[in-house]
Amino acid sequence: MAKTIQEINEKIRQGKAVVATAEEIIDLVKQKGTQKAAREVDVVTTGTFGPMCSSGIYFNIGHSRPRIKLGGGRVYLNDVLAYAAFAATDLYLGANALPDDDPRNRFHPGEFNYGGGHVIEDLVAGKDIRLIATAYGTNCYPRRKLETWINLKDLNEAVLFNLRNAYQNYNVAANTSEKTIYTYMGVLKPHLGNINYATAGQLSPLLNDPYYKTIGIGTRIFLGGGTGYITWHGTQHNPHAPRSENGVPRQSAGTLAVIGDLKQMSPRWLVGTSMLGYGATLSVGIGVPIPILSEEILRYTTVKDEEIFAPVVDYSEAYPGRSSEILGEVSYGELKSGKILIQEKEVPTASLSSYPRAVEIANTLKEWIMKGEFLLTEPVAPLPGVEAGITFKPLNERPIEDNRRI
Repeated sequence: MAKTIQEINEKIRQGKAVVATAEEIIDLVKQKGTQKAAREVDVVTTGTFGPMCSSGIYFNIGHSRPRIKLGGGRVYLNDVLAYAAFAATDLYLGANALPDDDPRNRFHPGEFNYGGGHVIEDLVAGKDIRLIATAYGTNCYPRRKLETWINLKDLNEAVLFNLRNAYQNYNVAANTSEKTIYTYMGVLKPHLGNINYATAGQLSPLLNDPYYKTIGIGTRIFLGGGTGYITWHGTQHNPHAPRSENGVPRQSAGTLAVIGDLKQMSPRWLVGTSMLGYGATLSVGIGVPIPILSEEILRYTTVKDEEIFAPVVDYSEAYPGRSSEILGEVSYGELKSGKILIQEKEVPTASLSSYPRAVEIANTLKEWIMKGEFLLTEPVAPLPGVEAGITFKPLNERPIEDNRRI
């Protein structure tokens, strides 16, 4: 049995495509068997929603009268510093950006009440954003200062461009020290007082296509409430992470770089987020459709939380010190039960990702496809990856040291 994306798209156009979410496909295959389900089901939809720090937007504000060259100057959006080193009117705003007067962690733990992620959410929500810019002035761009209000509907272009999203598995965070610590994995209580994790497990996109057989450069996706595309593998992409027999990585592995039209997106799926004691970020909603081209691909999409394992890492010592030592491995089935057993201690668990929101994304994408509003794309190139059967070895990354030359 084999299908093509072109054949599936024709069924979508005709309103005949059979679509299931990555949650629904598990029971469907149990009822019908892999062979029959692979013939009947055309697409499996996935979803994830949670904080994704390596996110941001680029946009063009248009020209003032007289003209001003923002490149080389300083630009603030609602007092949050934007990156202005491109050209006259192009800007990039990262989710982690902060106002100059934010106290950061001067009074620990800092609250980080408003940053780049919050500006992005306000912009997508249709709010006016105050822009203050200073420049050095040139003959062709003589203006030296600009204070104005911008709104998403008035921008020439506005694009969400995220360098690293949708991690394929991730650490489970713990704290064995004697004090509370504040991390990008949330607040961690001392003496293994709690455990935090951060993916949607069985609904997560790259866990349903572990070898990137259908997900590649050019894949059309649900992004921030609109449509977007995978542009490249994300930063820190590591397809060589150790894997279970089902192909699922047992630690952080693949990542995606994604892009999409910000004007299509929604503040429900792009949410400014404050991480106590760590910083500001952006919570992003992503959903990836997986075309069922073969029984093999279908089998990957039936992965269950009980079959996905992640390392428990001590964020008080091992993580900041870049030690490979872990406290153990646990399944997402255990994590989602609300408690796990670590070092003979029962520890409560909580997720930084929203599973209900991931379900909503998968169902929304399913609805778009069934209505004929969302066609699949053929990747123009695969993500850097590995084939089943290869012996996997973790990357031996060399730590960056302070080697300044005098």
